[in-house]
Amino acid sequence: MFTIRPYRPADHDALVAITTRAFDGVSLDQNIEALYGVIHGVDWRVRKAGHIEADIAASPNSIFVAEAGGQPVGYVTCRVNHHTRIGGIPNLAVLPGHQGQGLGRRLLETALAYLRSLGMKFARIETLEQNARCMALYPKMGFREVARQIHYVLALDESPVEPEHGSTPPLPARPRDAAP
Repeated sequence: MFTIRPYRPADHDALVAITTRAFDGVSLDQNIEALYGVIHGVDWRVRKAGHIEADIAASPNSIFVAEAGGQPVGYVTCRVNHHTRIGGIPNLAVLPGHQGQGLGRRLLETALAYLRSLGMKFARIETLEQNARCMALYPKMGFREVARQIHYVLALDESPVEPEHGSTPPLPARPRDAAP
């Protein structure tokens, strides 16, 4: 049984741990690392953990935590723009062992209800194409795709090199148990 409640400062370390586990296989920073290795001694997990750190710093009252057995097992973060009335959902994460049980959907429903309660007219969310769970979930929840973005990276200490045959190496495969 899951419960969803507002974020508490005591959740900080658990949310960082959930982030690094849940985004394994579906992180832009991990994709960069797959091509170039650990950058400046800081692996992708540290960079991705910085995303939840930023959400906590910006708006701790806009974070909702899912618990099972009294322990955090997932979360969703929200950002609000009262001027545009477009709310954002920057991060949604569920521990791999708790995925596939509707928890991601419940967290999203909580975030959407929160955004509606603040007068938002639209909610934005994004995911990587390699994140099959979210690519399936978001349209089921009523989100409509409005654009695709391609991310590029260039090592600034190297001369740009044209890849053979004009192609780039494929992205790493997403583990089957990776999070939305």
